[in-house]
Amino acid sequence: MALYEPFPNYIWNLSVAIAMESGGQIGEIVDMCQPIKDAAANGADAGTPQFMQAWAAMGGKLMEMAAEDEAKGRSFSASNKLERAALYLFTAERMQGHGAPGRKDTYAKARGAFDRSTKLGRLNRERVEIPLANGTMSALFTRAPGEGRKPVVVFCNGLDSCKELLYWTRLPAELARRGISTLCVDQPGSGEALRLQGLAVDPHSESWASKAVDWLEQQPEVDPARIGMTGISLGGHFAPRAVAYEPRFASGAVWGANHNWREVQDKRMAREGENPVPHYWAHVHWAFGATDQEDFLARSEAMNLNGHMDRIKVPFLVTHGASDRQISVAYADDLYDQLVNSPHREKVIFTPREGGVEHVGADNMAYGRDLISDWFAETLGGATA
Repeated sequence: MALYEPFPNYIWNLSVAIAMESGGQIGEIVDMCQPIKDAAANGADAGTPQFMQAWAAMGGKLMEMAAEDEAKGRSFSASNKLERAALYLFTAERMQGHGAPGRKDTYAKARGAFDRSTKLGRLNRERVEIPLANGTMSALFTRAPGEGRKPVVVFCNGLDSCKELLYWTRLPAELARRGISTLCVDQPGSGEALRLQGLAVDPHSESWASKAVDWLEQQPEVDPARIGMTGISLGGHFAPRAVAYEPRFASGAVWGANHNWREVQDKRMAREGENPVPHYWAHVHWAFGATDQEDFLARSEAMNLNGHMDRIKVPFLVTHGASDRQISVAYADDLYDQLVNSPHREKVIFTPREGGVEHVGADNMAYGRDLISDWFAETLGGATA
C-alpha cells in the first residue's frame, strides 16, 4: 500500500491523500493538482499560495453549482457538492502559513459551506459549544440511532486538523452503525479554538477533555458510564493523557501513537522525519502561543507520556502505521509497554498486507477506522454485527 504522490514533496502529497480519504473526487483532485505541479517543485513552503488558489477555486465552483441545485429544490445534491467544497477549502487553508493572505476568508467560507451542507443534507451531525475554563470548544455531535442512552466517544484533533476532518474520517459514521455516538472536538490549539478564539495547545489534555465529559453527562441520550476517548496524529498524545487523568473515561484508543512529541521536535530540528504542514515552525509557534523557538520548546516540554501511562486502568488500543514517515513506530511500542495497569491492552501495527502504513493511515484509513470502531463497540457495549 502506498501514498498517492502526484507532487515531489511529502507535505503536499499528504494533503492530497487526506482529501481523497475524506471524500474528495479523484477527477476534481487531478484538475486541482495538475496546474500547480511546477509550484510544488520549489519546496513545501514556497508554492502554498498557488495551492490555495487552485483548491479554493474548485471549492468556489462547487458552491456555485450547489446554489444552482438548491434553487431547483435538489437539496441532497447541493449538500454533496457543498461537502466537497468545504473539504477543498479546509485543505487549502490548512496549507497556508499563519497570517497568510486569504487564509481567514477561506476558512470562513469552508465553515459556511460545511454548515449549509449539514442543513441541506439532513446530516447526522450537530454543532455544539462546550464551555471551557477560558472560552468554548466547538464540536460536532453525531448520534447513534435508536432509543435509550448510548455510549459515546470523544474524538480529538491532531496538530493541524479540525473537527470537520475528524467527521470526514467516517469514524463517526462507523461508530453510529455500531450503536455509539461521537463528539468530534476542536480542542485548544486546533480548528476554531485556535483560529477564532486564539486558544493555544494545552499539553494537559484532561483539562479540556474533562469539560467534554461534563457536557456529555448532561445529555439525555448519553450513558455516562460508557464514554471513550480517541485522537488522531497528535491526538495520539492527547487521548492517552486525558484517559490517564480523567477517570470517567471507560475506554481509550489512539489512531497513531505520539508518545513523546517533545522528542519529535528535537528530531525535526535535526531534519529527521517529515513535517505535517508547510511553514511548520511558524505553525507550532502559533498553535502553542509561543513567541519564538525557545518559548515553543519550553511550552512543549510536557508533551511526553513517559511516567503517566500506568495511571490508565481501562481498556486501551494502540494503532500505528509501519511506515509512518512523521512519527516513529517505536512510540507505539513505548505506549503499549507502559500500559501496565490496563486490564485489556492491544497494539496493532498496520502493514503493507492491509494498508494504513502511512501516518494515521493517510494511504488507506479503512482499516484504522474499522478497527477503532470495533474496539469501542467491544469495550463500550456496542455491536459489531
